[in-house]
Amino acid sequence: MPATDDLTLLSDAALAAAKIGKRYFQSDPEVWDKSGGQGPVTQADLEIDTMLRQELSAARPDYGWLSEETEDDSARQEAERVFIVDPIDGTRAFIAGERSWSHSLAIAERGEVIAAAVYVPMMDRLYTASNSDVSRLNGTPIESSKRLQIEDATVLAAKSNMKPEHWLHGAPPLKRHFRPSLAYRLSLAAQGRFDAMLTLRPCWEWDIAAGELLVRKAGGTATDMTGKPLRFNNAMPQTLGCVAAGAGLHPQILGRLAPPR
Repeated sequence: MPATDDLTLLSDAALAAAKIGKRYFQSDPEVWDKSGGQGPVTQADLEIDTMLRQELSAARPDYGWLSEETEDDSARQEAERVFIVDPIDGTRAFIAGERSWSHSLAIAERGEVIAAAVYVPMMDRLYTASNSDVSRLNGTPIESSKRLQIEDATVLAAKSNMKPEHWLHGAPPLKRHFRPSLAYRLSLAAQGRFDAMLTLRPCWEWDIAAGELLVRKAGGTATDMTGKPLRFNNAMPQTLGCVAAGAGLHPQILGRLAPPR
């Protein structure tokens, strides 16, 4: 998988992953339940993971590797750069035959994501960003929402995130929507299709690494639920939730959230 730069490498890899995903989609792939209540995994997840690790690691042998479907290796923390990959984000949607699953690929350098690609194959939407360029959808620049008022802002979030106990003085009057893939939710927030996205449960890095850069390079802000910047390639690859929105709306959402328990 030859490429002259990291972003091209990720983009090409995402498109290659889609060829495998489409072959299994709505074709009754074999499904297993992962241990520890970690959810399902399919033949497609595993085949894509194997392909991506072989191709990406061959192209960048000095980069570390972190993927949902690969047993973790602490050696990744010694690498200056690391791939952070979710072969299929939204596996349950994939199994159910729904269209909004994605491939999420990122490269982090010393904790900061510097290149990202999220591809939604069934909609042919390729979201890309790098530290030297703006966020793009199929090559066209995108920008996050410029909305300033929290009232009636559109937010991508699971229903459980709107429970009163998560908010000071109850949940604000947000218009809630949902997509199964966290990477796709962040991409839609970067695109400005929705004003914000949030998840108040711990997030695995592979779900949000690519989307964090997409939001940031589209002019938005993405942090954990306390407002701290998101950092990646941690020993325990999880963050304390994720809140992403346009730069003007983001602090308003944080200001309404109750402190984590």
